[in-house]
Amino acid sequence: MSVTTDRKPRWAKRRLELGRTAAVHRILHSTGVHTVCEEARCPNLGECWGRKTATFMVLGDTCTRGCAFCAVATGTPAPPDPEEPARVAAAAARLGLRHVVVTSVDRDDLDDGGAGHFVLVVERLHGQGQTVELLTPDFQGDGGAIDRVAAAGPEIFGHNVETVERLYPSMRPQADYDQSLAVLARVKQRFPRLLTKSGLMLGVGERPEEVVEVLRDLRAAGCDIVTLGQYLAPSSHHHPVEAYITPDQFDAYRAAAEEMGFLSVAAAPFVRSSYNADRVWERLGASPGASGERR
Repeated sequence: MSVTTDRKPRWAKRRLELGRTAAVHRILHSTGVHTVCEEARCPNLGECWGRKTATFMVLGDTCTRGCAFCAVATGTPAPPDPEEPARVAAAAARLGLRHVVVTSVDRDDLDDGGAGHFVLVVERLHGQGQTVELLTPDFQGDGGAIDRVAAAGPEIFGHNVETVERLYPSMRPQADYDQSLAVLARVKQRFPRLLTKSGLMLGVGERPEEVVEVLRDLRAAGCDIVTLGQYLAPSSHHHPVEAYITPDQFDAYRAAAEEMGFLSVAAAPFVRSSYNADRVWERLGASPGASGERR
């Protein structure tokens, strides 16, 4: 089920291969964009950049929240850069992306939580003929902000619950479990054509039955796509890894989620929110029955 040890098991080890990433690095840095790949120290950076894919992070590189699991810097962010949507679009075009994944830091300092900025990014990317997947913050539960982003028409609207409800006080003290579920439920209810997506990291002290409970809650909220991956502490200052989840246990979670009716389930140690997102969209976007009529 899981391994509790200070030594990382072989299935949780990955060599960071950077041999094929130089071209992507040049494009991203020459256009002045941020990626969650770098800011969150993603272990899949070498693989994804080798495929010339990346997940953009907008609204700057400084978050107003300080979650115990996240490597992104916390502090007082600069005002949103009005040129950032154009730079993201330029980088996505130079990379040749057909499906673009965009996330952000939390911007609790802004009246709309950054919703307007997300809309500008979606409009820019759609204007280039690209499909868009968003991974948004909770906008502090502001229904108007959530609706504004969803109305922009991203093909996939994502918001991560991250962990089980019991661990929110220690892992996400500035967030609320029910509020995160409500974001997904609101989008699905008001914009049923959009696919919705969420993700969890495992190995932070959750119990198997709690994971299954979260999956049920997500399906009840109308969530279509779910990802489950192994938490790896970015540093010794972050929440420690409590357990390494075995591949067999990930398989069991995937089977349970598929039985619940999720359209797509990714569950493995190195799965992250946007891992192989373009391939998931290629499969789901080609199926008219997946989420109603397409754009």
